Amino acid sequence: MSGSLRTQTEPTGLELYNRAADAAAARVIELYSTSFSLACRLLGLRPRPHVRNIYALVRVADEVVDGPCAAAGLDSATTGSVLDDLEAETYRALERGFSTNLVVHAFARTARECGIDQSLIAPFFTSMRTDLTARVHDDRSHDAYVYGSAEVVGLMCLQVFVNAGAPQPLRPAADLVDGARRLGAAFQDVNFLRDLEFDAQGLGRDYLGVDGGRVTRLDVLDRIDADLRAAAAVIPALPADCRPAVTAAHDLFASLSIRLRARGRSTDRVSVPASAKAALAARAWLGRPPREIRS
Repeated sequence: MSGSLRTQTEPTGLELYNRAADAAAARVIELYSTSFSLACRLLGLRPRPHVRNIYALVRVADEVVDGPCAAAGLDSATTGSVLDDLEAETYRALERGFSTNLVVHAFARTARECGIDQSLIAPFFTSMRTDLTARVHDDRSHDAYVYGSAEVVGLMCLQVFVNAGAPQPLRPAADLVDGARRLGAAFQDVNFLRDLEFDAQGLGRDYLGVDGGRVTRLDVLDRIDADLRAAAAVIPALPADCRPAVTAAHDLFASLSIRLRARGRSTDRVSVPASAKAALAARAWLGRPPREIRS
């Protein structure tokens, strides 16, 4: 009898497939980003799997254009086709509610529940595709790239924060939309500064124009800090089960910005020690407000 009862309570069919997809997405995040994995653990049970599902698809697409395809022997044109196929499969999964690609399946479930549509997905893939062709960005192409690669990801997460578990997706408030975009932009520009040398030498890309003299490092840091301040102002308006995670992420990148300012023109990659990350997470978990940014 105990065996029968256990069999009856175990998930089967689509429920089991959905769980497997969510688990696959979570594993992708664990392997690729310890910092993001830590922040996700601060999310409540309602939004947590959905945010993981978003970032898993984002990470897979990013990996397509950032090296593994080339390491597997694919040329640029074939890599572009792989990315096109991933985008097309994402749209098919949105329509059908199913994909044989577990990461895409997990993302599509999140998108359908939380109101993430092609208006947010297409710009992301456009930015990823840009990495296969563009090497040097000007102000206009930088802004377009950051919108697609980072701001829309923030907007996807905002859709989750507002709509996960709701009977019908709602449009987030305008101030939250602005905060999500600016937090995403700050994250991306911080990463551009951290990876300046690798992007230039390893990937042949210049996202910021620092090396070409279009802007200075301080110009970029001032922009990052302004974006972080704007984002911090709206974090208190987020649902309670999302605030600690977003605060921790904000504070981590604020710490990176401070370290980038302090290092001057050193080419060493800036990072935050694990002990400091844990302290930031604890601070956010205790409900402390986002760290104040002073340029």
